Amino acid sequence: MKQFLATLGASILILAIALPARAETFRAGRLLCATAPRVGLVLGSAQTLRCVFHARGQPPRQYVYEGRIRRVGLDIGVTSAGVLSWAVLARNSRVGPGSLRGNYVGASGNVALGPGLGANVLIGGSRRSIMLQPLSVERSIGLNLAAGITNLTLGARGAR
Repeated sequence: MKQFLATLGASILILAIALPARAETFRAGRLLCATAPRVGLVLGSAQTLRCVFHARGQPPRQYVYEGRIRRVGLDIGVTSAGVLSWAVLARNSRVGPGSLRGNYVGASGNVALGPGLGANVLIGGSRRSIMLQPLSVERSIGLNLAAGITNLTLGARGAR
């Protein structure tokens, strides 16, 4: 188990260093997602998300997304509703309504014993032109251990 978590941690670190170097990217804004409570089913889990993308620039804009995050791998325990936060990186500075919709894939790891933290490394989106910051921050409360492959699907829900 320790070896598995060490391998996952090393993979996340390598991806965090390598992904930004692939192409010039612009910081387009921040994506904040509220998560539903989650029950780990040993080999995976699924959660619904409600996300708001806060675009940089003048005037500041917000776009709402609905999503679903699925994890495959070790996932044991229960967590309450939580919050995910990503910096959004794009190939150009023009990110508008619906630009973030699509599928994102990568590695993830979460630990919770009371308050918990997690990390997710995801890339994808519209024509694979969007990266969610190599390491997101996930806050939740519960008793949980999770590590594996993550798939995030986002669908646009409009502007606010």
